[in-house]
Amino acid sequence: MNRKERAALVHEGLRRVIEKRTTELDHGNPFELLVATLLSAQCTDERVNTVTPALFRAFPDAASMSKAEPEQIFPFIRSISYPNNKSKHLAKMARQVMENFDGRIPETVQKLETLAGVGHKTAQVVAGIAFGVPTLAVDTHIFRVAHRIGLVTDAPTPLHVERQLKRLLPVDDWGEMHHLLILHGRYHCTARSPLCETCPIQFACKWYSQLAKLPGPVIGLNQKLGRYYCATRKHYFAEPDHISDRAGLEQLSCPKCGSMNVFDTRTGKTSRRIKDYRI
Repeated sequence: MNRKERAALVHEGLRRVIEKRTTELDHGNPFELLVATLLSAQCTDERVNTVTPALFRAFPDAASMSKAEPEQIFPFIRSISYPNNKSKHLAKMARQVMENFDGRIPETVQKLETLAGVGHKTAQVVAGIAFGVPTLAVDTHIFRVAHRIGLVTDAPTPLHVERQLKRLLPVDDWGEMHHLLILHGRYHCTARSPLCETCPIQFACKWYSQLAKLPGPVIGLNQKLGRYYCATRKHYFAEPDHISDRAGLEQLSCPKCGSMNVFDTRTGKTSRRIKDYRI
């Protein structure tokens, strides 16, 4: 299948199993969404949701927050990552909203990006959720999942991933796919322990198909004869060589024959690795 067909299958497959296809940040209006999204940078939504109720009681809108100094905001968000910088951003952002936008949160990505602390991803999230603008913001979950599934190729940055995904998907599906990929990455296709065996879209995942092609474990290896076993030459050795495979990934190899068909005698598992994006 080509990437556009793969994207359609992934969209359909995730829609069947993910019912709530929206942000997990608690908010009641565009201002609260903007604040929560800004706070969520390099922090979990769960943590953000624990601090925003008190923060919003103290500063319910841009007008009240614009009158606060960063030192007054800091105590409410001290448990969030980078609270010093974020408290400064929130104070300045609120003043900018009052001075430049008459107290209303701007509705376009371009105008949102003029606010302190608001990058491209945050601007897209707010514009998409609060104002229905077609957006597809890429976070670490989407970056990882899109690469694993095979929706993108040669996409070294979130912006590259965003552009490729937007070319694959109909505009009307951008916002929903954003949430589907985030939630799939957050709860199923996790960075370190992805639940591949129960994945609802494994049939469309290139990474899963590559994992399935890896050789199974070799039973009965003798650790006393060496740390590693070459299944090509049928012998043990202590120290492997290292070579790069066709994907540019460094692999362990047999020092005698150069084969990458190497197994760890402690576990019996292959030493071969598949390129991954664990962020």
